[in-house]
Parts: sequence; C-alpha cells; structure tokens
Amino acid sequence: MRISARADYAVRAALELAVREGAAPVKAETVAAAQGIPHKFLEGILGDLRRAGLVTSRRGGAGGYALAREPSAITVADVIRAVDGPIVSVRGERPTGLTYTGSAQPLLPLWIALRANVRKILEGVTLADIATDTLPEPVRRLAAEPASWENP
Repeated sequence: MRISARADYAVRAALELAVREGAAPVKAETVAAAQGIPHKFLEGILGDLRRAGLVTSRRGGAGGYALAREPSAITVADVIRAVDGPIVSVRGERPTGLTYTGSAQPLLPLWIALRANVRKILEGVTLADIATDTLPEPVRRLAAEPASWENP
C-alpha cells in the first residue's frame, strides 16, 4: 500500500485543524505554512475534505477552515477516503470486485486480508489520537517492533 502525497497532506492538514479545534477558523495559508504543503495543492485537498463533510469553510476576513466534527469522530481512514477513494485497491479496483482463476485464486483472500488489516489500523486511529499523541496500543506495539522500521 502506498500513501499518496495527497493523502499525507490531507491527514496533516486535518491534524492541523484538530490541534486548533475550538479556535477561529484557520486560513488555508496558515495550514500550508505550518505543514509545508503547497498552498494551491492544499486548496484542492480542503475542497475534497469539505465535500466529504469533514471540514467546514467560511469566507471573508474572519473566514477559514475548521473540522466539521470533533477530532475524536474523524478517523485517518475518513480523511484518506475523502481525497483518494478506497483505502486498498488492486489495479484501481476494490478487492471484492476481483476474480482470479487457477493458481491465482488464493490471491483474493490475501488482498481481502490486507485490506482488513489496513482498515483496522486506519479506522482505529482518530485525529484526536494523533493530536494528543495517544495512538492506540496496537498501533504503538506495531510501530515499536524494530522490523517495522526496516526497509527490506
């Protein structure tokens, strides 16, 4: 699985809004500068997040962006899906839409299991978890394994 630049930027932007939750709406320029995201690229991402109902926007001098829900109610999976679509796909298709024949038949359960594990992690972590540095224990355990940091 690859995390696109768009998904990475979207999660970082949403996180920036999460840590400023309760304050005045945050201008896109402020988010872009704080996270080192190209401003024009960020505007498109924020539009996707708004259309997905994850952020709200207000125009004008006091305008900007804010989360549409509490940070504890928005998962990393929600953000990624808003900008990139399905979390795991094979050749651009959802694994459940694939069929294999012959010796390749065991691939389908492998792709389904991969999707289930990725979803378990990304749907189990909220913006609040990241903003407060309280990742769920299963995520912390996986990240603490030395092999997790190796690039085979």
